[in-house]
This record gives sequence, structure tokens and C-alpha cells, in this order.
Amino acid sequence: MSRQIVVKPFELVGDLVVKIVRGTGLMGLFVADTIKWVFRRPFKVRAAVEQMVEVGVNSFPVVFFTAVFTGMVLALQSHTGFKRFGAESMVGTVVGLSMTRELGPVLTALVVTGRAGSAMTAELGTMRVTEQIDALYTLAANPIKHLVVPRVVAGTVMLPLLTALADIVGILGGFVVGVILLGANPVVYMESTYDHMELNDVFSGLFKSMVFGFIISIVGCYQGFYTEGGAEGVGAATTKSVVMGFMLIFIANYILTALLF
Repeated sequence: MSRQIVVKPFELVGDLVVKIVRGTGLMGLFVADTIKWVFRRPFKVRAAVEQMVEVGVNSFPVVFFTAVFTGMVLALQSHTGFKRFGAESMVGTVVGLSMTRELGPVLTALVVTGRAGSAMTAELGTMRVTEQIDALYTLAANPIKHLVVPRVVAGTVMLPLLTALADIVGILGGFVVGVILLGANPVVYMESTYDHMELNDVFSGLFKSMVFGFIISIVGCYQGFYTEGGAEGVGAATTKSVVMGFMLIFIANYILTALLF
């Protein structure tokens, strides 16, 4: 009995290590295969456009409300803190830089992960457990080319556009709070916003969002593509997709921030 108690923790650790190594390798092969098929003809333009509508257009209402209230809350909090030092004129600068550098890309990515990334996993997972993906193999059609590539292209292209819209909406939300509710001078507010912003601040945030879009779509497709266990497995894969997407976004955000700034 004592020997089993001693050995069992090592077995659990070993199983965990094997799962992590196997999952990492499988994910690497999946990413490499996806990138390979992106540049091979025929290009699935129509399928990619349909996924762009799903990822981008249908996600915009949620992104809009997230961004506008984030900008408004950020303006309120910044004004409250800066008022102690007589620096209320810097509220616009803080809102603009925060939205373009960090909050716009990250919050947009999190929202899209919860909405579109989970949908990708559920769709592909359902196709896997109902053997539709296996049917594509029997028809000599590569499922990664037909199912994964359009979703990855859509996520990578649409996230920067959604982030740009989120940046604009968030800055406008901060402007509404700063000028209308807090009584700031609109000219001074806008000047403080744009005088201290550089193109690098905007483009770095858009580059981040492009990487986030790739991560979201790859993780969502990967979890759905290798779903097992029927309907219960689809639910578990969807949960894993969202959790893994969140974790990878935060990790990638730190790495990109350290490299870009």
C-alpha cells in the first residue's frame, strides 16, 4: 500500500508531462500543416469571406460595448487619480495610449475568443464526432484546407480591423465622459490625446491583434479538430479552447510588449 502511495504521484506527473509534450507536438504539426495549406491553390476565398463575416461583423456589437465602456471607465478612473496631482489634462493621453497599446487589442481578443473561438471549436468538434471530417478524407479532400484555413485567415485578418474600431470607440467613450460628464475642454482633451500618441502606438497594437487573431483561430480549430467523446467531448473541447486561448493571449501579449516597446 505504501509503495502504491509513493509511486502514484510520479505516475500522475509522468502522465501530465506526456500529455503536455504530446499536445505541444500535435499543435506544432497542426500549425505547420495549416500554414502550408494557406499558400496552396485553390484558395477558398468564399469560405474565408463567410468566416470573416462570422468572426468580424457578428462580433462587432460585443466589441463595441466592451470598448466604449472600457474607455468611459478608464476616463473616470484616470480623472479621479490625476485630480489629486492637478493633471486632469492628461486623461485623454492615458485613454488613447491605453486603448491603442493594450486594452484595445487584448480586450478585443478576449471577446472574440469567447464568441468566435468557441464557435469554431463547437462547429469542428461537432463535425468530428459526427464523422463529417472523416468523410472529407474519404473524398480525397483535405479538411485542414477546407475547414481550418478559412477560419485562420478570417481570424488573422479581422482582429486588427475589430481592434481599430475598438480603439476609436474607446477613445470616443473616454471623450464623452471627459468632456460631457467631467467638464474638460474638448480642444485640450483632443490635443492631449493626439499630441502624445505616435504611429508606433497604433501599429504595434494592430500587430498584436493580428497575432492574437491567429492564436484564437488556431486554438479554436485545433481543439475542435481533435475532439473526442461525442456531445460531452464537444463541450469539454469548447471550454479548453476558451481557457487555452485566454492563457496564450496573455502570454503572447507580454512577449510582444517586451519586444515592441
